[in-house]
Amino acid sequence: MTTTTFTPRAEARLAVARHVADAVLFEGYVLYPYRASAAKNRLRWQFGVLVPPSWTAVAAEHDVQRTELLMEPRRGAALAVEVRFLHAQRRTVQRALPDGGFETVRELPLDDRVLVPWDEGREERVRLVVGVDELTRTGTVVPFARPAAEETEPVTDATGAVVGRLVRRREEIDGVLRLSASPLDGPYATQRLRVVVENTSGWLPEDGAGRDAALPRSLVATHTLLYLDSGQFLSLADPPQWATGAAAACRNLHTWPVPAGEPGSRDLVLSSPIILEDHPAIAPESPGALYDATEIDEILALRTAALTDEEKREARGTDDRAVAVIDLTDSMPAEMLERLHGAVRSLREVTTPGAPGVSAPRSPTPDVPGSGDGAGASGVFREDGFVRQDTPWWDPGADASVDPARDHVLVEGREVRAGSRVVLRPGLRHSDAQDLFVAGRRALVEAVLHDVDGGVHIAVTLEDDPGADIRREQGRYLYFQPDEVDVVDREETS
Repeated sequence: MTTTTFTPRAEARLAVARHVADAVLFEGYVLYPYRASAAKNRLRWQFGVLVPPSWTAVAAEHDVQRTELLMEPRRGAALAVEVRFLHAQRRTVQRALPDGGFETVRELPLDDRVLVPWDEGREERVRLVVGVDELTRTGTVVPFARPAAEETEPVTDATGAVVGRLVRRREEIDGVLRLSASPLDGPYATQRLRVVVENTSGWLPEDGAGRDAALPRSLVATHTLLYLDSGQFLSLADPPQWATGAAAACRNLHTWPVPAGEPGSRDLVLSSPIILEDHPAIAPESPGALYDATEIDEILALRTAALTDEEKREARGTDDRAVAVIDLTDSMPAEMLERLHGAVRSLREVTTPGAPGVSAPRSPTPDVPGSGDGAGASGVFREDGFVRQDTPWWDPGADASVDPARDHVLVEGREVRAGSRVVLRPGLRHSDAQDLFVAGRRALVEAVLHDVDGGVHIAVTLEDDPGADIRREQGRYLYFQPDEVDVVDREETS
């Protein structure tokens, strides 16, 4: 039996997946600097767009998504399905006239914002609960439609007087959701689940119509949430060995299903138009949705806080979600901003200089208070025990066991350290086009550096570089790995 009523347990589990899914649903929705006039906000709606079938003949876009994955349901199991997408609606801005009418304008300045035309995304959902037995017998087909509509919203000034209005228009959307399941051969009670979401709109583009005409009739950022109340889903990226062949046979079109929720859980799946790892999660340091996942949260927050008052007025008039971003960055306390600078998820072994070559790693002391903190002071692990420091972990001074000016590395059994002279041989790696100009030239070693991954880098200045003193003063060196240099004999340097 099919129903649209979710149990409290299903609602709670799907809410966990929605938290990550929201980052997918609104990815690229409004990009920094959050203004409609910004060039990067003039080409939107890039992920999970299902266009009307007629538009697939005009552009290389798709009208269907298909999810296939493996599940092991128990007897009587029910599957909760939630398809989510954005319905693009056109918002125009109109100014009030003295005679009581309205005229469409390019912008409407107010004290706190500047209203401009914009395409808003209205969240839509298609929900149902169906017994797995029904899916294996006949499957389920659920047509859905969103009618065309027009809404108006009055705009008032600081005194409460109506100075204009916003007009929102939506076009009709038609679609269909198809679900089916088929048992796999073998000793395990495993089934292949198929979920198909299709745009079936009958709209026909006029001659010369562009993508802007198709988008209001499209399902935008389409993705699917699945919850199995009894049983489990199998990961397609890391299936059990016996299910490797069956997992490889699953065919997913324009979407990718991954287990969602906490690591180890198997009752929840997010099928996303953006490829994600199993059990994706939002970083706990993230202060809120910034809608621009191509940026680092810290940089994005700082840039947004640095917008001028006029730029913020336009952002506030662009979209309610842009308003939320501006308010978030304007009210963000220093402690929250500091958290965005970085976090240590776990401690691992590091190498330190010592005997010739690479010395043995030192292991952390697990029971030392604060040794696993991702914020605040860091610690240095030394032979005489754990030393607590007030220096942040990312500061070069945090690890007293590392000294670039005195550290060394062995190259062909010979020590190379600050002051050594080498000949550059970068042709072995071909990692930089500039290598052509430095190959075979002599250089002075300024420092030997160890990175957090255990790699060793030799910082040098060219001996015949007239600007070497300036580069040395500014710390702007050329960097090479030990197998990219030859050691110069001392006799050659005398």
